[in-house]
Amino acid sequence: MFDIAEFIIRSAQMIKHEQVEKMVDALVDMYHNKKNGKILVMGAGRSGLVGRAFAMRLLHLGYNAYVLGDTIVPAIGEKDIAIAISGSGRTKLILTAAEAAKEAKAVLITITSYADSPIAKISDIVVEVPGRTKYSVNEDYFARQILGITEPLAPLGTLFEDTTQVFLDGVVAELMVKLGKKEEDLRQIHANIEL
Repeated sequence: MFDIAEFIIRSAQMIKHEQVEKMVDALVDMYHNKKNGKILVMGAGRSGLVGRAFAMRLLHLGYNAYVLGDTIVPAIGEKDIAIAISGSGRTKLILTAAEAAKEAKAVLITITSYADSPIAKISDIVVEVPGRTKYSVNEDYFARQILGITEPLAPLGTLFEDTTQVFLDGVVAELMVKLGKKEEDLRQIHANIEL
């Protein structure tokens, strides 16, 4: 846990503030100026689970938020935002969905570890979140340790997903401040019938 937490702290120091500001500004603008706008959150596998948690919080904040793959997902268009979460920025399903969002003229925000990835290249806003996405290109154990890559303790894309989850929780906290929301406001929208 300490290794993973340390990685997240180092990553937080590397995330570019101007990228985060663009994302937050787009979400604040939507809230104030596009009340009927929709947000579609897209991610495959564990990135999709992180996206689900974020979409739920967006709903609690008062947004019309949806998750790709759910049965209740309306059409999106130019007043809308699509948020793609893909560590590699190459996940075919998410790339195809991102291309469709762009065709529909939605604003595309991508969270990825690779700013030169196919999804990032077509995005309006990119937030680079560090994290090993699947497999290390560096096979030397000692070199990985010097670089702070601790994949034996966090297999596959875990570091990206963990870091993205914490990052998006931070975005929610920032949105609460900018939108003047209190925890009680979120609680009123929280589900009152649960399984």
